[in-house]
Amino acid sequence: MNGPERVWEAVIGLEIHVQLSTRTKMFCGCEVTFGDPPNTHVCPVCLGHPGVLPVTNEKAVEYATRIALALNCRVADRTIFHRKNYFYPDLPKAYQISQYDLPLGIGGYLDVEADDGSTFRVGITRVHMEEDAGKLVHAGGASGRIDGADYSLVDFNRGGTPLVEIVTEPDISTPEQARVFLTQLRNLVEQLGVSDVNMEEGSLRCDANVSVRKPGEPFGTKTELKNMNSFRFLQRGLEAEMERQIDLLEFGERVVQATVHFDPATGTVSSLRSKEEAHDYRYFPEPDLVPIELDEAYVQRVRESLPELPAARKERLMGQYELAPKDAAILAANKALGDYFESLAAATGEVRLSATWVLGDLSAYLNAAGIDVSDSAVDTEMAAGLLKLVADGTLSGKMAKEVF
Repeated sequence: MNGPERVWEAVIGLEIHVQLSTRTKMFCGCEVTFGDPPNTHVCPVCLGHPGVLPVTNEKAVEYATRIALALNCRVADRTIFHRKNYFYPDLPKAYQISQYDLPLGIGGYLDVEADDGSTFRVGITRVHMEEDAGKLVHAGGASGRIDGADYSLVDFNRGGTPLVEIVTEPDISTPEQARVFLTQLRNLVEQLGVSDVNMEEGSLRCDANVSVRKPGEPFGTKTELKNMNSFRFLQRGLEAEMERQIDLLEFGERVVQATVHFDPATGTVSSLRSKEEAHDYRYFPEPDLVPIELDEAYVQRVRESLPELPAARKERLMGQYELAPKDAAILAANKALGDYFESLAAATGEVRLSATWVLGDLSAYLNAAGIDVSDSAVDTEMAAGLLKLVADGTLSGKMAKEVF
């Protein structure tokens, strides 16, 4: 994006939706599932039938509070739900229960480590709770997309699933930074134990607001990339949209505020519709739900329940085991792998050998097999026995690899 005559910078903010791993939905008793037959986990409440009354899921409030605290937000002592009004076929009520001007978490941040070891801070504007919509399945056409489908089917199983939306400040300046931020945010949320953050299944979804400007100039007109469902597509989509906006501006045209779609197959973006403003949704307080008041004792109990977070674990691994920052960062980002290493180091007493093995041969095997360390056929007890034979000289490193 930068050259002798093309000096532009990006201004990027992200909106991340996290499905919470509660047993039941946000406002009713229907089970939260994935992959079950369509429309088998629905009831009059989540289908929006007249006369029904929603009830807030207490566990979802706890999980949302965990996320807000982990992102260094101030947790509001009083928060309410609003109705966000819009029509879409997968929204049976024609409104979504969400939060507007009184969100659960306000004014946080996440410190992110870039690939080169430098750090940057991304401000968190808000963390709020809402319910998910249903899912449209476009079918019958050659392309599988709505513009090539003959008809659409609606599955309301997902409708009403508890969501947390995390909205960042426009502090991200490159598509690569956006990818790294989302990767580390995913690791953080996963380790909180509140979501499986599976992007393929839609448990983690990301929208990106992006504009371009020349250094020192005011913010440009932003567009929104919807439903980026992989880290790589997020980076590629932002790169393509930046290029599109720069081309427009350099040809004397203007960027129109809109929602755009990135096609990974072609690497291009196209406009879907004009971008809605907050007033388009006609927010008003949800009359069927009482305000939520969280006292200091409750917030403190949730804070004390938080696990060791990746940044703190990285520092501890560096201090306790004298690991290099890069190695500690890898083990802190993957909780299961970090647990495996610490268990192996304790069993063998060989910290350096354990780290080399876990980050080298074991990780290479796991990556090649496409599995998580928790699915490895070689548990820490077996690995410890093997490494002890290496440490006492019974086996060479090459022989140990063959045994493994």
